[in-house]
Amino acid sequence: FQAEDGIRDVERSRGLGDVYKRQAVGMTFGVIFVLTCSGPLTWLTETYLLKPFKIVYLETLAFILVIAVFVQLTEIVVKKVSPGLYRALGIFLPLITTNCAILGTCFYNMRFKFGFLPSLIFSFASACGFGLALILFAGIRERFEYARIPEPITGTGIGLVTAGLIGLSFFAFAGLVK
Repeated sequence: FQAEDGIRDVERSRGLGDVYKRQAVGMTFGVIFVLTCSGPLTWLTETYLLKPFKIVYLETLAFILVIAVFVQLTEIVVKKVSPGLYRALGIFLPLITTNCAILGTCFYNMRFKFGFLPSLIFSFASACGFGLALILFAGIRERFEYARIPEPITGTGIGLVTAGLIGLSFFAFAGLVK
């Protein structure tokens, strides 16, 4: 159980990350839907609209437009299908539009010259990886509530420190595959 203001009732809690993970899973499905659809559609936009008319310089604007349309579509669908999830995600659902991971994935599809199917697969896999990171951080965020954290780094500070340490740990694996 968690109140709207984020204060946790420890006696009624169902365990580690229950509320945060539910929100993270809901957000993950939204990102998977938007990115899996936006990746191939941005490829189609670039291949059949921007390049033939020689307006590739509008790539960023076109990609943002495609992503924004799918975010709005996702918001409408989630609002109708799952009002509880819609309320839980609140302002975070429209913020998918400004998610740099989505726009970056669409740019990667173009830079690596993926075709339609590889673009679809790469977009889906990127969304799944993003979702995994969301769920991982949701569990860690839950632990922050029970941990003794020094006052100067509570809140955003400890989140940034943790994200940096996790990033460093993943960076250590970068040299393993050549």
